[in-house]
Amino acid sequence: MPRFYDIDAANERLTELRPLLERLAADRDALAEEQRGFRATLATDGAPESEIPVQRHEARIRQIVGRMQEAVAQIDAWGITLRDIPTGLVDFPALVSGRQVWLCWRLGEPEVGWWHDLTTGLAGRRPLRDLE
Repeated sequence: MPRFYDIDAANERLTELRPLLERLAADRDALAEEQRGFRATLATDGAPESEIPVQRHEARIRQIVGRMQEAVAQIDAWGITLRDIPTGLVDFPALVSGRQVWLCWRLGEPEVGWWHDLTTGLAGRRPLRDLE
């Protein structure tokens, strides 16, 4: 059975979630940069001594990916759905009058202030004051 959040519990979780999402976004950017460096190394180095830079890139990529996997696993363990890494968009499952909805939040917002139905996604995002 899924865990359901109320607004207070979702806002309390932001204390741990916010820095985790910030690190995840930074790791995503670092991974992209490391992959560019890896491709550039492969394209320019054909000599045997190029193995060392390639191995360094591979090791850093594995390390970043590992951190990202741990972060996503933690978010999942909290019962939160990660929608978008760059914006830190997440949904908290909630029950309102017996109906399941998503409490919606993203990095930069001070607190959970939005919700949407299960099928509407971000396009259907509405302020909590509209929640009935």
